[in-house]
Amino acid sequence: MTVKTDGAFRTIGEVAESLDLPPHVLRFWETRFSEIEPVKRAGGRRYYRPRDVELVAAIRHLLYGRGYTIKGVQRLLREQGVRAVIESARGP
Repeated sequence: MTVKTDGAFRTIGEVAESLDLPPHVLRFWETRFSEIEPVKRAGGRRYYRPRDVELVAAIRHLLYGRGYTIKGVQRLLREQGVRAVIESARGP
């Protein structure tokens, strides 16, 4: 098994597995959160950058850990921005 560096792009399967989410949830979230912007390569294959992975992890935490709705997270992203949402999800 190859270990990727922190800066490496990740496939949807790798991100899904690392965050314990089904890949279809990530695809759905892409339709609801325009801030999630994986690079799409030939054949439509998605590659998530480290920032995308951090954002998906933050969204997961807000939805599942803190009980936010999708609309609530959308509002946070709109009002505070991606970096603030990522930082707030890392909090205590």
